[in-house]
Amino acid sequence: MKVILLTDVSKLGRKYDIKDVANGYATNFLFPKKLAQLAIDSKLKEVEVLKERYAAERKVQAKLLEKDFKSLEKAEATITAKANEQGHLFQGLHTEEILEALRRDAQINLDPDMVKLPQAIKAVGEFQIPVTVGEKAGTFKLTVNPE
Repeated sequence: MKVILLTDVSKLGRKYDIKDVANGYATNFLFPKKLAQLAIDSKLKEVEVLKERYAAERKVQAKLLEKDFKSLEKAEATITAKANEQGHLFQGLHTEEILEALRRDAQINLDPDMVKLPQAIKAVGEFQIPVTVGEKAGTFKLTVNPE
């Protein structure tokens, strides 16, 4: 079954790609979650125009991201969280909380899929958070203070 992806789908393709997938995968997963729609002739022409616009937007975003990426190495973010006497956090810090602190403290916007944390941060201290954008890789400093 040919489908048009409405969003980026991991291990399948990018937004507005036309893919041939199994009928069950499309009807049971992609369509109910509104990740894709059936590829019919009338939609295929619209998709080509949308795909070109989307590619242009991605180029602009990539240029802005490169600008942010240069300032990333100097960026620092601070989070204050509840911790016990040994310095262990009561609740682990995940990517979303870390990126919110980076936006607040350094005015740098990153997508959550650019940050690859091996596991949630569960202790007080200083951490180097890895960021990957395409072929570029970098880090920023995160300081976790006890509340």
